Amino acid sequence: MSAFTARPGVVGDLDYPGGISALDVHYVRPGLASSHLIVESGRAALVDAGTALSVPTLLAALTRRGLAYTDVDYVLLTHIHLDHAGGAGALVACLPNAQVVVHPRGRAHLENPAKLIAATKAVYGDEAFSALYGEILPIPASRLISATDGMRLYMANRAFDFWHTPGHALHHLVIHDRLTDSLFTGDTFGVSYRELDVDGRPFIFPTTSPSQFDPQQLKDSVRRIAALSPQAAYLTHYGRITGIAKLAEQLLTQIDQLVGFAHELATSPEPHKALNTAIFDWLNTALDRHGFPADAALRHHLLDSDVELNTQGLLSWLARQRNEAKLNQ
Repeated sequence: MSAFTARPGVVGDLDYPGGISALDVHYVRPGLASSHLIVESGRAALVDAGTALSVPTLLAALTRRGLAYTDVDYVLLTHIHLDHAGGAGALVACLPNAQVVVHPRGRAHLENPAKLIAATKAVYGDEAFSALYGEILPIPASRLISATDGMRLYMANRAFDFWHTPGHALHHLVIHDRLTDSLFTGDTFGVSYRELDVDGRPFIFPTTSPSQFDPQQLKDSVRRIAALSPQAAYLTHYGRITGIAKLAEQLLTQIDQLVGFAHELATSPEPHKALNTAIFDWLNTALDRHGFPADAALRHHLLDSDVELNTQGLLSWLARQRNEAKLNQ
C-alpha cells in the first residue's frame, strides 16, 4: 500500500464549550469514532460507548479529567451498532451508578446480544469481528432505560431530550442537549471526519450501512434534525459541526444521489464492485470541489471503509425493495 500524507493535529480527543469532549475510542483508526463526554456540576454522561476494546481508553479519559467512575450517571446510546454500543456492557460494569439509555427496539439486544453479534459477524466475518469488537457483555435489565420519543432526562440541572430518528437504523435516537442547544446525532446526520476539514469547512456525507438503511426515513430524520435548528451537532464520526441547515440540504441531495447510483448499477455484471467504485469516485470529485489535497492514498485511507459499508447498505436496501415488491404482486 502506498504511503499517505498525515494531517497532524486534527484527530484525537477534542474539547468543546459546555463541558463536552469527543473522546477517541480508537476504532479502526484515530479520528474515526468517538464517545462524547458531557460533564455538568461534577456529574457525567457518555454518548455512545465504542467497542469493548474502547473501555480502558474511556475509563482513562475519565480519570484524566478528575472524574471518578461513580460520577457517571448515564451512557446514552444513539443506536446499538457495535461501534457505538458494543462496549456498553463492559463499560457499565465499571461504572456502578450509570444507567444505559437506548431506543426501545434496542433494549432486548443489549440484554441478550446474541442476535446483534450474529448480524455483525454476517457483515464483517468472525475473525474481523473479534479484532474490531472484542467480547460483547450483556447489560442487566435493571441498568437499562427505554427512551420514548420526546422523553426528557436530567443530569444535575442539565436536560436531555430524546428523538427517534430512523433511516440509518430503526433503533436510532438523537439526543438534544438543551443547555448548549446541541444534538448528538450518532449516524443519522452522516459522517464528517475532522481530517477532511478545509479552512474550517466540514466535509459531510451520509452513511447508508446495512441492514436497516431506508432513504425516505433517513431524509425525514435529517429534516427533523434541521427543524430543531441546533447551534451544533456532535457526530460519533467525528466531533462537532455547525451550520446545520446548510449541511442538512447537502445530505438530502446526497442521499438521493446514492440511491440513484444504486438503481443505475444494480443490474451491472458486478453490482457491488461497480457501486463501490461509483461511490468512491463521487466522494473523490466532491473532495476536489471542497479543496482537499489530491492525495489518493490518504483519501482511500479515510474513506474506503465507509464506501464499502455504504455499498453493502444500498444493495441490501435494494434487495429488500425487490422482495417486498414480489410479496405484493
